[in-house]
Amino acid sequence: MEPTDFNGLPLRDATKEVRDEASELVTAGLIEVISDADSMNPHIRRWSSRRTREEQLLDIAESGDKGRVVCLYPTAAALADRLPADLYRDQPYRRRQAEGGGRLEAAYFRFDVLEPYRNDPRYHFDLTDFGVRISVTDATYEDAEEHEEDKTSISHVGFAYDLSKFDPEDANAPIIRRVCAFLCDLGDLTPTHQQRWRTYEVSKVDGLEPHPVWWNAQAHGAWPDGLGPFERLLFELRTWNGFHNSIFGVDLMRTTERPREFGWILRPSQQEYDAFIHLLDKLLSENLRHEALDRAGIPKQDNNGQNLGTLSRLERLLENTAVTQANRREILKPIRDVRSARQRPAHTLRSNVTDKTFVRKQAELLKDVTASLVALRGHWQSHPSNAGWSEPGYTAKHYWL
Repeated sequence: MEPTDFNGLPLRDATKEVRDEASELVTAGLIEVISDADSMNPHIRRWSSRRTREEQLLDIAESGDKGRVVCLYPTAAALADRLPADLYRDQPYRRRQAEGGGRLEAAYFRFDVLEPYRNDPRYHFDLTDFGVRISVTDATYEDAEEHEEDKTSISHVGFAYDLSKFDPEDANAPIIRRVCAFLCDLGDLTPTHQQRWRTYEVSKVDGLEPHPVWWNAQAHGAWPDGLGPFERLLFELRTWNGFHNSIFGVDLMRTTERPREFGWILRPSQQEYDAFIHLLDKLLSENLRHEALDRAGIPKQDNNGQNLGTLSRLERLLENTAVTQANRREILKPIRDVRSARQRPAHTLRSNVTDKTFVRKQAELLKDVTASLVALRGHWQSHPSNAGWSEPGYTAKHYWL
């Protein structure tokens, strides 16, 4: 069977006898109807029909009307015990479609299913705030010595959340993050990789849902309605950098590009969290250019002749522009906290402990750092050189997860 074998049977120019037989099968629960009332393309079953049998029967009755598109699909009940046992034996997600699963039905997985792809240079691993794209590199694909089973890709991988136990007032209440993917995309993986993903699969439980931005984009073709936490942070960083250039004629940051690894930790471990802290600090205090602070007239040394770090010089710049000491401390505290957290593992031996609260800690830290950058950007924006700037509409909404 090819993927097209999962397409529906169009009901075109059907006789009354055929329509009556189809209606009987719908009533018996052996077939279901997908029509243009369900989807723009009824020839593909995105998921099992969500309409009543009465509505499906009406579709059959109207199938002869001009312009109506009506397709019939066998239900899982009709296919039970009818498929050969060895059909797609080594392709569990292709098998699931053959058993009546919809192409856009989601399966859910532990987050660490992604880790081998991130760590394997044979794959492009493009992390976004709401999902990831995994694709084999051209060099690997064209290498005859590489295993054919590893020449595989999956483009539409999303993040899902179970917030049923989350309590914003309880610091120990965990956020459960999962990976989700459509059966059709999973079924296009090579058999070896389908079986590997299967070992990470978890059951769909109440409260576990795909991120709405990812789901609406992939299932309904909707544009994102807001920024994720990483893109929001980078937006503030880029805007602040641009404001500094407008005032002093030089970039404040070494880079404003998103690092490949800048995203959610793939497992709730101390090692993963420390690596994230290290990368975040490289985007913040280590990213500040001394040359940019020179241009702003900030001294490189204190009154005792000791060299000042970038954060200390940044604080002096704020002081020179009439920001009170209390406000300076509040604004810079999240960035200083990241700096301190980065220095801690460099001077101590730490166990690679697992703690579900790391997921929440990362999200809350991003929120705090972004608030700091918003304040810094706002202060630079108040300079006459940036008076004409207005915040773009697409930043009006942003997600903290």
